[in-house]
Amino acid sequence: MEETREETPQDLRNLALKVAGLLEEAGQHALHDQLNPRNLAQPSTENADRGPRYKLEVDNKIMRFMSARIADIAHFDGFWTTRPAESRPGQRYWYIGKIDGVINYVRRMSEWTVTAALFEFGPDNEPKPIIGIVHAPALGLTYLAARGAGAVRIHKTAVGEKRDKVVPSMTSSLDGSVLSYGMSFLPGESQRALDVASSLAGRPADIKRVGPVSLDLCKVADGTYDAYFEPMLHVWDIAGIAAGTVVVWEAQGTLSRWDGERIHWRHDNDVVASNGLIIRELQHYLQQYPWLDSINQR
Repeated sequence: MEETREETPQDLRNLALKVAGLLEEAGQHALHDQLNPRNLAQPSTENADRGPRYKLEVDNKIMRFMSARIADIAHFDGFWTTRPAESRPGQRYWYIGKIDGVINYVRRMSEWTVTAALFEFGPDNEPKPIIGIVHAPALGLTYLAARGAGAVRIHKTAVGEKRDKVVPSMTSSLDGSVLSYGMSFLPGESQRALDVASSLAGRPADIKRVGPVSLDLCKVADGTYDAYFEPMLHVWDIAGIAAGTVVVWEAQGTLSRWDGERIHWRHDNDVVASNGLIIRELQHYLQQYPWLDSINQR
């Protein structure tokens, strides 16, 4: 009887590369739509607390394409959005993201992504992402990471492809650092982010606001930013958060909720990611604006 070979980190890396190729295909379709004059989005009919502000026609195309192609490569136990109410340790589910950075996409900016993450349920029956891919078609950038295999940034240019190991910055103080933050269109959530940014004034060299979350996390991982924070990321943001999280983890950065607790993969979260060297300083500011403040302001 043939023995089953134990999975290695390189196996996961190879799988991530295959899925990255699929995301590139899907991303090209989305980029084509973005570059051709047309009405890209329709206002969402959902309550603001239950879904994003806009709906994109191209999202459905991405989901259908990726779901079908990933099922042919490595279906595992299916997809996150259709998983059963209870899962067992060892089960794995793909989470395919819709376009992350809808406003940027609609406004024909370059900072938007398509994402994919593979979740595995651990012995404690808690899910954890073990593969993450973030592809930014308009930038020609792909970040990918797999558990135990590190993180890689792939930059495609007219003269070829360049691959770099992803490592965070060595900035050791908030003074002179470069931070990034995100916020939603909901007033109470946005105010919390602006309050933190205002309280930090005078210490960082710059505080950026570009988005989306998946790309901001990757830019912490590769040292573009020293840290990133956002006061409210919703359940519909989970695919982008998960994909970027694996990149941060494998680059040896840190990621958590503002209070230092782990991310809840089935609920809303506030999120902070850093190079690991300035997290304590930054959390001193974040914890002045606790989670309940955001909830009460809605």
